[in-house]
Amino acid sequence: MAVPALKCPFLSQLTLQQVRASAPHIFNAGVESCPIFSQFARKMSTSSVQETGNLSKTTSSSSSMCRPLSLNEIKAVHEKVFEQKNQQHATLKSKTAIKTAFHNKKMPNPYGEIIISVECEDLSCPFLKSTPIALRRVHMDQDTIEVNRSSDNVVRPTTPDQRENVKAFEYNNFFNDRIEAKKRDNSYRVFKCVERKSGCFPQAEEMSSLEDDAESRRITVWCSNDYLGLGQHPKMKKAVIDAVTAHGSGSGGTRNISGTSPLHEKLEQQIARLHKKESALVFTSCYVANDTTLYTLAKALPGCHILSDSGNHASMIQGIRNSQVPKHIFRHNDINHLEELLKKIPKHVPKIVAFETVHSMDGSICDLEAMLDVAHAYGSITFIDEVHAVGLYGHNGAGIGERDHVLHKMDIISGTLGKAFGSIGGYIAGDAKMTDFIRSYGSGFIFTTSMPPTVLASALTAIEISKSDEGRSLRRKQQENVRELRSKLIDAGLPVMMSPSHIIPIHVGNAALATLLCNHLLNRYSIYIQSINYPTVERGTERLRIAATPYHTSEMIDQLVDALKHVWQDVGLTLKSFDQQQQQQPNGPAVLRQRA
Repeated sequence: MAVPALKCPFLSQLTLQQVRASAPHIFNAGVESCPIFSQFARKMSTSSVQETGNLSKTTSSSSSMCRPLSLNEIKAVHEKVFEQKNQQHATLKSKTAIKTAFHNKKMPNPYGEIIISVECEDLSCPFLKSTPIALRRVHMDQDTIEVNRSSDNVVRPTTPDQRENVKAFEYNNFFNDRIEAKKRDNSYRVFKCVERKSGCFPQAEEMSSLEDDAESRRITVWCSNDYLGLGQHPKMKKAVIDAVTAHGSGSGGTRNISGTSPLHEKLEQQIARLHKKESALVFTSCYVANDTTLYTLAKALPGCHILSDSGNHASMIQGIRNSQVPKHIFRHNDINHLEELLKKIPKHVPKIVAFETVHSMDGSICDLEAMLDVAHAYGSITFIDEVHAVGLYGHNGAGIGERDHVLHKMDIISGTLGKAFGSIGGYIAGDAKMTDFIRSYGSGFIFTTSMPPTVLASALTAIEISKSDEGRSLRRKQQENVRELRSKLIDAGLPVMMSPSHIIPIHVGNAALATLLCNHLLNRYSIYIQSINYPTVERGTERLRIAATPYHTSEMIDQLVDALKHVWQDVGLTLKSFDQQQQQQPNGPAVLRQRA
C-alpha cells in the first residue's frame, strides 16, 4: 500500500532526529486531534477498520471506503492498535482519564513526549496543544538522545553536580579486556617482522631487532601472496626507480585535484584491455575497490537486492553491509541455491550477484560460466572478484574469466595489483558507463589520495610481463611446483584440503596448535608459514595456508615437507594416509566471512 506524503507545517520545524525520537508519541497524540494525522491514519487503516467490526453498527464497509471517516471511527481504529501495543493502558476509557493520569503522574503518560532542542521555537500546533503530550527540551549540543520507542529509555541530561560524581568510561580497560579475550581463545595475532631482500626471493630475513641487523636470520617464505615473485623482478625495480626519478614520490592529491597523471590513465587502459572491457578504474587497494563499488551500486540502484556467496571476502561484505539493501546469502559456489534465491525476486528488480572465482582460504574455484548464466537469466548483473586469479590464470593472466573464455559475460571484474602483479592497489573493469558512475559517485574513490607514480609504473610493467611469454612461463612453473608440493604433502600423511587452484590449505582445526606449528617451523627450521585462524576462518577449521611460487626449488619443497612431518607429530597430531584424509575432509569451505 502506498503511504501518502503529508507535511505538517509545525513538525517540519523539527530535525529528522527529533521527529524519529518522538515519532510514536507524535502519532498517538496527533491521530486523535490533528486533521493531518487523522487523514494519514484513515488512509493507512481503512482495511483495519473493516476488520474491527466496531463500525458495523453504524456503517457498512463499502460506505466507509467512500466517505471520510469520522473522528469516532478513527479513534476506534487507533484504540485497537494502541491496545495491542500498550496492554498496560488498555483500561483507559477516555481522554479525561488520560489527563488525570498524566497530571497526577500515577501511571506513565501513554502519549509520551516530544523531544526538541532548546533552540527550537515553540510548536504552535493547536491540535498537539489540546492533548496531554509533553514537550521536553534538551541541549542538543551537550547531550545525546537515545532514539527509542519508550521514553523511559531516553538518556536524560545530567546536571553539573551529577557529572562530577560520575566516572568517565574506562576506554583502556575496555580495549585491554577485548585483547585479552582474543589471547585466551588463541585468535590474537602476532606479526612476524620479515624483511624482503632484493634478489633473494622466496627467502627473506626475520628481524628480531629493529636496531641490529646482526640479530636477523635467513628464512624461506611459504605464505607470500607475491605468487610469481614479480615484486623483485628486475624490470619492476627499474620501472620504480625511473618513475621516482622522473616524477617524485607522491601523486599530489586526489584524482579530482591534481592527482590524475598520464600513468593513471595508461594503467586503466591496460587493465581494461587485459580483461577485454571498455573501461577500468584504479583504487588504492582492492578492499577499497570492492567496498566502494558494491556500496555505491547497491545504494543507488532503486530497490536493489544483493545475492552474496557465503565465502565472500570481508571487503565485499563491508560494502554490502554498509549499503543496507536486502541481501540474500547463498551457499559457497552453490549454483542451485543461488537460482533458488533468484527465483524469489521479481526479474524487474535490480540485483547484484557477487562472488569470487578463486577462494583465498580453501582454494576452490567456482563454475564461473554457470554462475554467470544463472545470474543473467534472472535479470542480475554480476560482480566477480578475481583477486587470487589475476596474473595466474588465462593466456595473458587475466584470471579465470580468460581461462574459461567468458570475459564477455562478466559485468564487473575486481582485481588486485598487490598479489600476482607484485605491486599494490586494486581496480574494477567493466562497461564505460558503469565505471564512470563509480568514478562520479564512489566516495572511496573520490575522497582519497591517488596512487603514486612508482606504484603505477610497477603495475604497468607487471601487466606487460604477465601478457608476455615470460609471464606464461612463470605461470607454468608455479603450477608445476604446486602439483609437486601438494603430492608430496599428501604422501607424507598431512591433511591437505584438496583444491584445484594454486592455494594449498592444510587443516589443523585448533588455533593454539596451528600457531604452535608455525612457531616450531620458524624457530627450528627457518620456514615461515602463517597460521590462519578466526575471524578469517571459523573456529575449529584453523589451517596452514601454503603458496608455492616459481622460485621455490624441489630441495626447498622436500625441506618443507620433512619439517612439517616432524613438527606435526611433535605437537601431538597424527599423520594419516590419503584414504583416511578423504574420509575426514571438512564438509565444504568453513570460512567465516559472510556475516553481513
